[in-house]
Amino acid sequence: MADKSKSLDVAVVGGGLVGALIACFFAKRGHKVRVYEYRTDIRVAESRGQSIDLSLSHRGRAALREVGLEDLIINHHAMPMRGRMIHMKNGTLREMIYDRVNKNCIYSVSRLHLNKVLLDAAEKYPSVRLYFNEKLMEADLENGTMKFLNTSSQQIVDTKADLIIGADGAYSTVRKIMAKRPRYDCGQTYIDHGYVELFVPPKNKNEFVMSHDHLHVWPRGEFMMIALPNSDHTFTGNLFAPFRTLDYLNTPERLLKFYREQFPDVLPLIGEKKLVDDFFETGPKTLISIKCKPYHVGKTALIIGDAAHAMVPFYAQGMNTGFEDVLLLDELMQRYDSDLSKVLPKFSELRCDDAHAICDLAMYNYVEMRELVVRKSFVLRKNLDTLLYWLFPNLWMPLYDTVHFSRMGFRMCMKNKAWQDKIIQRTFWSVATMIIAIVVALMIHGFL
Repeated sequence: MADKSKSLDVAVVGGGLVGALIACFFAKRGHKVRVYEYRTDIRVAESRGQSIDLSLSHRGRAALREVGLEDLIINHHAMPMRGRMIHMKNGTLREMIYDRVNKNCIYSVSRLHLNKVLLDAAEKYPSVRLYFNEKLMEADLENGTMKFLNTSSQQIVDTKADLIIGADGAYSTVRKIMAKRPRYDCGQTYIDHGYVELFVPPKNKNEFVMSHDHLHVWPRGEFMMIALPNSDHTFTGNLFAPFRTLDYLNTPERLLKFYREQFPDVLPLIGEKKLVDDFFETGPKTLISIKCKPYHVGKTALIIGDAAHAMVPFYAQGMNTGFEDVLLLDELMQRYDSDLSKVLPKFSELRCDDAHAICDLAMYNYVEMRELVVRKSFVLRKNLDTLLYWLFPNLWMPLYDTVHFSRMGFRMCMKNKAWQDKIIQRTFWSVATMIIAIVVALMIHGFL
């Protein structure tokens, strides 16, 4: 716990998942926190907010544990998913367990529910103040000054803080201000694929229509559909496809024909009318990846979560990485006794390249989910990884496990995978060479 004499005045821009969690961590350390959120308070708003259900794994759980929220989420709301259930086009199913060795699983969590829990938790700290409908207009990051517009009253408020934390998402205003500084590296990539959110209702007796302990995947090469279970016995599904495909599905007739051909087992689960209604309610949405460096300005400003490293959702690490950001920041606050002149540069040093790595892994996993999972070579490699992990648990940990079930740095996860690939390749060629040598020797001696 920080010394009261070192109490900081912290302004968090963004009251989403990461912003609310930051407020809990800083308030726990005895700092004053003001959270400014552009949207209306989602706890009283009618809108569902941002889509795509979340997958909670080890990194995110570790952060929630530090503020006493892990049990509330895991044991009272989240749905455990022990593996993928692959739906082939011919109707057959193939199960792929995430962790056969240690039986770890990931958890499906409603974004809306989790955000409400975090906001409630933050608000319980006397040193936290939540402000909604507040749009950041200007900021002097070096001096910690900000100008907000209240979108309800149209009043403008000038304020100041010791530390400004931008947790305002992929389209972060704080990052845009930061990006105007000299020698600041920042790039964004829109992939040529979008998504549409769909919903699978329960059976008549309020039962799940599919297994509720799997992440369901319908891989179709260039596109795919996924579905995650919810605690109300529904599934939240998403169709991911190139925009040319999504744009072509611009009439109910084309959409239904597409589903009859590509996802024949899904159509009766959703129902034709509901599929059409859900698909055309909002239209396709974009997927963006953000890489930038550094994440801080001096000792007065920092970006975190999607504001620093938005990623496509295919490795299910966007939220987990954002939560781990908060955990790392808290660990550095402890190490350097809340000295921001040391904490913020160290955060950028430790996190930037790691975050770039998980952005790349997320891109790769889209190819895996929509295409590679149906290949025999992929299944063979996965089974080999599982066997080696079981035989040598301290030496051989598969890539998926290092990402989801450990806090190994993401760059190290990739290096570990590259090392494993090299070992397998060398072993294969050594065995192949030995077999060829034996065959040649037998031929020379007339045994063949």
